[in-house]
Amino acid sequence: MEPANAPIPSQQPDTGVPSRVSLSAVSAVSAAAAPPAATPVMLNRQQMYPTLSAAEIARIAPYGSERTWQAGAHVVRTGDPANGMILVLAGRVRIVQRDGVGDSALVIEHGPGNFLAEIGQLSGMPELVDAIAIEDVRAIVVRPACLRSLMVAEAALGELIMQALIQRRAGLIQRGRGPTLIGRGADAALIDLQALLRRHNYPYSVLDIDADEGAANLLGRFGAVPADLPLLICPNGTVLRRPDTTQVLACLGLLPEIDATLVYDVAIIGAGPAGLAAAVYAASEGLRVIVLDALSPGGQAGASARIENYLGFPAGISGQALTANAYAQAQKFGAHIASPVEVARLECGTVHRLRTRAGDVIQARTVIIASGAAYRRPPIPHRVDFEGRGIYYWASPVEAKLCAGQEVVLVGGGNSAGQAAVFLGAQAAHVHVVIRGASLEQSMSRYLIDRIAAQPNITVHARTEVADLGGDDHLAEAVLRHCDTGQRRTMPVEHVFLFTGAEPNTGWLGGCRVGVDAKGFVLTGTQAGLPTHTLETCVPGVFAIGDVRSGSTKRVATAVGEGAAVVSQIHGYLAAAQEAA
Repeated sequence: MEPANAPIPSQQPDTGVPSRVSLSAVSAVSAAAAPPAATPVMLNRQQMYPTLSAAEIARIAPYGSERTWQAGAHVVRTGDPANGMILVLAGRVRIVQRDGVGDSALVIEHGPGNFLAEIGQLSGMPELVDAIAIEDVRAIVVRPACLRSLMVAEAALGELIMQALIQRRAGLIQRGRGPTLIGRGADAALIDLQALLRRHNYPYSVLDIDADEGAANLLGRFGAVPADLPLLICPNGTVLRRPDTTQVLACLGLLPEIDATLVYDVAIIGAGPAGLAAAVYAASEGLRVIVLDALSPGGQAGASARIENYLGFPAGISGQALTANAYAQAQKFGAHIASPVEVARLECGTVHRLRTRAGDVIQARTVIIASGAAYRRPPIPHRVDFEGRGIYYWASPVEAKLCAGQEVVLVGGGNSAGQAAVFLGAQAAHVHVVIRGASLEQSMSRYLIDRIAAQPNITVHARTEVADLGGDDHLAEAVLRHCDTGQRRTMPVEHVFLFTGAEPNTGWLGGCRVGVDAKGFVLTGTQAGLPTHTLETCVPGVFAIGDVRSGSTKRVATAVGEGAAVVSQIHGYLAAAQEAA
């Protein structure tokens, strides 16, 4: 790493791979979390750091206002509220990314015609870098709302800017600075923190005290003891000890804001493919949209290692990349996406009200239920004892790294299980796929079955179930039982992945008489007693799409299609309601 005051040639950015790290245990967040790039070689320097022409600058100027900074002044600081896009007209600006333990990396120097921004500027996310004027600087500042307007009104410029914003975030993630996590690599709490930051596409670094003596010595610097682990050190120096989700997001400035006085045209509960698709189409057609998600945008699809049967992606695309792009697209059109926000209750009326666990109230003329389904927690003895300590319900790069070179058990026969098996097979010594059915043909797509069959380190155990789990502080063994013979086999494995069916996320509908089927999935159209095959429920103005809808096809393409289709139905409902009023 070069010192912060070392000059570098203009427009020669860091590719995203750290040139040096202060401790060998520092690891950048997996490139799978970076939308849309999956590896450093996919980052295109010309796309990341374009130089705008005089004509392009002239088209941008009406959307912003001029500002100046003297040499040595901070143009932006890490953690500051989003400034939007800063287009340099004169002077030079140095961009530096730093972490919580004092390490930093020079990213790029911007000169005339270059602009400062990354994808977080569309939503007002806090700044992720320091920008220092190394000469007197004159620039046009385009605030986030005006930046969104610019990108919609100027299609060619919007495409150029969007490509740069997405790839810059990917580079920041791959470089792996930002908040620093310190703890034991296999600690469930540390894994949860990594999952939280990865879901939010937020750069971070990890120091594993079991793998690096320097990391262990660092505890004394923060006055920490083992009971405090994991630590999270924010870029502003704040030290959090075993923090919860709210503490982490508050420290990073990511807690969502809710305006209870607004009445939205559409409130969408769930930010998976269905909810994000509805947000894109509704917002692009001029409706005021808010999207609420209890975890983070992406849903179950966001955890898929690779989706290869989605139209338009012949080489496949990771679920994280697909949903992160959809998230950026929804923000581009002005949808307000708030997460984590858990809806506790829906109260139906002329204007529907959503009450959150935190006590906020959201008002909306229409509601789209897109809350999806969660993987079922099967009744395996001792399962709860090992959740986060060897039992997992998803297979992200974090878990793949933990089980590298080891044997693992994966339970489930659906497409998500197949994708996870193939993904883990590239890291693990052997993947044992456990299914109760006679074969995978009953529930999995052919291309995944063929791929599993072609991978020598994946074995399918048909008509088999996990009968028991054992271990002390961490999972140490899984007992498999054959459903027909009752024969048991104990396998010394430390990692079991469960992809065992899904249950609808509809517990929050109690305040509104939305009809559900015997399994809890939401009834729509003729199933709900309506005269047509609409996506509306039995409650006027309340619609359901995606996996949560009874009878839906559990595919990403279907969810996206329903997200698009429901918007035309909402237009019809709103028009009829206005005419009646």
